[in-house]
Amino acid sequence: MKKVFLTLSVLSLFVLPAYATKGLRENAQNAQDSNLRTERTVHRDGITKVKSTYNVSETAQRFESIAREKGLKIIAKVDHKAGAKSVNQQLRPTQLIIFGNPAVGTPLMQCNQTLAIDLPQKALIWEDQQGQVWLGYNSPKYLSESHQITGCGEQSLEKLNNTLTLLSQEVTQ
Repeated sequence: MKKVFLTLSVLSLFVLPAYATKGLRENAQNAQDSNLRTERTVHRDGITKVKSTYNVSETAQRFESIAREKGLKIIAKVDHKAGAKSVNQQLRPTQLIIFGNPAVGTPLMQCNQTLAIDLPQKALIWEDQQGQVWLGYNSPKYLSESHQITGCGEQSLEKLNNTLTLLSQEVTQ
């Protein structure tokens, strides 16, 4: 049964709506190859973190541009460093981008409306103490577990996971 589900999940990559699959076939092999080069970790806090080769500003600009190309809607952008500066405090570069696609998010919220507190999805781009820039987002698996999504929404979660994986790789490399 697990093999059937995994096979169907992989096959769903090729029948996703155009907004989530633009360039998917061309990028699928690149994504697999770059997995070997991309430092990606999923922490206990549920955040997937990917090292970026760009500074915070450029990573954020690339994220917005590539996300739009993939049919995602950019809802808001928050510059936390500017916010800190407005109250005479300092913060390393930190930007939050709120984005989503109702065609993917709505079925998940139909499974459990509490997921709406985590949707639309957010991407956090920050510079750590060592000067390394990171792109982070809530892992779809973590969202599924924390909101107890079982028996429905699996296809939407798989679409979300695949889109975020490819998007984060294109943005940071």
